[in-house]
Amino acid sequence: MKQNSILIVEDDRIILDSLCEFLKLEGYAAIGAESCKQAVNQIQKQKFSLVITDVNLPDGSGFELLNLVKKNYPQTVIIIITGYGTIESAVEAIKMGAYDYLTKPIVDDELRLTIERALKQQSLISENESLKSQLQRKYSLDNIISQNYKMAKIFDLVEAVADSRSTILMTGTSGTGKTILARAIHYRSGRRDKPFVEVSCGAMPETLLESELFGHVKGSFTGAISDKQGKFLAADGGTIFLDEIANSSAALQVKLLRVIQERQFEPVGSNKTITVDTRVVLASNRDLLEEVKQGRFREDLYYRINVITISLPTLAQRLGDISLLAEHFLKNFCITHNRTKIGITSRAMDSLQRYNWPGNIRELENMMERAVLLSKTDYITLEDIPANITSHETELTAQDYKDVSLKSAIGEPEKRIIRVALEANNWNRQLTAKALEINRTTLYKKMKKYGLEEEAQRLGIR
Repeated sequence: MKQNSILIVEDDRIILDSLCEFLKLEGYAAIGAESCKQAVNQIQKQKFSLVITDVNLPDGSGFELLNLVKKNYPQTVIIIITGYGTIESAVEAIKMGAYDYLTKPIVDDELRLTIERALKQQSLISENESLKSQLQRKYSLDNIISQNYKMAKIFDLVEAVADSRSTILMTGTSGTGKTILARAIHYRSGRRDKPFVEVSCGAMPETLLESELFGHVKGSFTGAISDKQGKFLAADGGTIFLDEIANSSAALQVKLLRVIQERQFEPVGSNKTITVDTRVVLASNRDLLEEVKQGRFREDLYYRINVITISLPTLAQRLGDISLLAEHFLKNFCITHNRTKIGITSRAMDSLQRYNWPGNIRELENMMERAVLLSKTDYITLEDIPANITSHETELTAQDYKDVSLKSAIGEPEKRIIRVALEANNWNRQLTAKALEINRTTLYKKMKKYGLEEEAQRLGIR
């Protein structure tokens, strides 16, 4: 039994009953309607894969119904039928979004074949919509794991600017999540149904980067055997993400300045000006202001792209997020690699939180995937973590205690624990003191002792 529901809209009762009977014998769930009003009522009651509608109806036309369905139920495919077919009306129906156009009298074999093809089209539309929905969920701002106050401020900023056309510059060391945040900005905006195009400016030779971004025409340089569309045009209506922008050449920076300001450019070897509506998000793991001072980056381009700046903190500055991210990656990789792991031991987690993570989130993610694949127990233990991360776990010898008092030896771990707790509670001292099971005065004294009070003041926290 085929599981597709088909709505037939036809004012001739004999034809309507005949079509319904034919489709039911073919294994479809067929329902009839004799007017636009009845059709709309049926469509509002249930989901249809396909609507077959006559052009002339008592209270309207099949074209009106076509417009309504395309606007409100884009996954439903439409076939138009009529007894007065002309080439002009057929072309009009296809332009308006109908899958096909049939004339009466309807031949069974022709109808059967048309429906089969239309339902394949509907299946592709549903699959595409499902993939789009999965992408939107995957790259949603809600899926960026953090309880860090710095990240909370970034989330607020993204909410405020996501739906604008403003250029965004993201800074931060490699592995801090710039690409994921760029995608989140795109899927948070009204451009979410248009392309998101990513270009790594440091991943290709300087000579090819201009062609990659703006395209080229046949014969413009050796090897240009045909015209090529550039990434800016591919992202028209959507978002282009230019990563490692500091690697772009001086000549390319001139073109970037123009396309960001005017949304216009010419492909390599062409005099034809192309206009695009592309939102530009850029990222750099270098200090661009320092690059400007050193003469490696254009000052006018820097100030043009520095409209809205998002500075992503390192993972070492998000200590409270390490356990959240580790658990998140553990769950994901268990699903991906079909492994069963209950959790991470407290000793292993302590080790992760004491490591400085120079590779940031990407390093933690890769480490967790390795641990899930190699672990032989139900838990991720200290033995499953690479030695470079656990090197601080080696036992101290008598030599290590030379000229070191117990007070100074435990000072650094205590500072780290307090700082992690402050991060986890967005620097709220009352909640932090409660979590650490100490009173607020004791917490304040220890913050003063370890310089955490000054850090809070630098961050604008009172």
